[in-house]
Amino acid sequence: MNGPEEWEGYDYGDPHPPHHDGPGEPPGAAPGPPAARPRIPSPRAAAEDDGPLPDGPENAAPEPDRRPAPAHAPPPGASGDTSRPGDRRPGDARPELPHRVLTSLLGAWALAACSPEETAAVEAHLTDCAPCADEALRLRDAVGLLHPADSLDLDPLLRSRVLEGCLGRRPARIPVPEWAAPYDAETAKLDALLRDMGDAEWRAPVRLRWFDGERPVHRETTAAGVLGHLLAVDGLVATALGLPDPLGDAAPTGRAGPGARTRALWRTVGEAPRTPALHRPWREQSHTLIRTAAFAGGGVGDLAVPYGPVQLPLRDAFLDRAFGCWLHAGDIADAVAYPHEGPAADHLHSLVDLAARLLPRALAHLRQSGLAGPPRQLVAAGAPGRTLHLEIEGDGGGHWYIALDSPAAVGSPEHTVAHIALDGEEFCQLAAGHIVPDEAAAGSDGEREAIRDVLHATASLSRL
Repeated sequence: MNGPEEWEGYDYGDPHPPHHDGPGEPPGAAPGPPAARPRIPSPRAAAEDDGPLPDGPENAAPEPDRRPAPAHAPPPGASGDTSRPGDRRPGDARPELPHRVLTSLLGAWALAACSPEETAAVEAHLTDCAPCADEALRLRDAVGLLHPADSLDLDPLLRSRVLEGCLGRRPARIPVPEWAAPYDAETAKLDALLRDMGDAEWRAPVRLRWFDGERPVHRETTAAGVLGHLLAVDGLVATALGLPDPLGDAAPTGRAGPGARTRALWRTVGEAPRTPALHRPWREQSHTLIRTAAFAGGGVGDLAVPYGPVQLPLRDAFLDRAFGCWLHAGDIADAVAYPHEGPAADHLHSLVDLAARLLPRALAHLRQSGLAGPPRQLVAAGAPGRTLHLEIEGDGGGHWYIALDSPAAVGSPEHTVAHIALDGEEFCQLAAGHIVPDEAAAGSDGEREAIRDVLHATASLSRL
């Protein structure tokens, strides 16, 4: 900002003092130092700030003394003269600022950017000049719109209000058991796909495929029909947890398996329903299953879930339902030409692990049906026996050792007689019956019969 020196007519752009005829003051000037230059004030804080100002009256450099020196005063620097050029004496009057200068300071005054001296001069002028007072009020109101006079201190209740608003929109997430996380993820992905579908896509034909132990089988339905199938089979987990059966009075009696429950629901809503009416019941049931498992505690994972004549612990039943949700979501996505990604690597590993652990039982079932070769040797329960090394490559990969002669035997690397290598997703597609065993792109080595039997047992894990 401009200081009082400018108002005296000095040019501060000139680094040299003006030339004078003599060593003393220029003609007509009062006695004083030969080249005294008034000081340009440094930037100051706003007048409204609390505390001492950097260049306030108590700290500011003294103003030059412009009073004519008395005739009897000794020259500066003479003995007995303790004053310095620029010293102000108490009672010295400040120079009056011209109207044009005060007018130019109104904007800075409104922004609180004037020095204390300028602020005092402007405010004194505003009491006498009505046009400047009106202009100052308009400028101060405009600055108020740009910089609201709000406190910079946060409201102490702000955090609680923000949390309350967030929790009102989305409840706090319940820690989901690790074995339920794949189901949580796959149901969320399918829900997102279904929300993006139009009415025509709900009527699109969808082919369900599985392998019955000897040949591939398929059945056509709609996206709504697939959702009904998932709702009916998830109901097995719901009833095991003490939740209502989604089939209600239509539920078959006895220990009905997934296929029987699906057909019972289709008899109620139609084998190929064409509306999204089942979307909401299915999604609400999946949320309820996850919440119930999360609140039930650690021991609930061992709860038995009947799949017809077979039982699975709840932890494996949740993996089975995640497996079915992922694969049938892929069936729907293929039918309506939507992209659909596979499970995360750690979730895929859990799904592969479930299928690998079920293989000895599936192999024994094929033998009972005459669809696999007889065991080569008798093995006591818990003892190592002939083993197939199953190597899964890519995401979700790992190594599993499958007992070949008895479900009660233990697979062992030392007793390996055959080796199969498959990609993780391809192995899951084979377990879903989407790939025929003879067409699986498997790298293999060892006993041919053991390799063929394990590939067929993997495909026989599929069902409606």
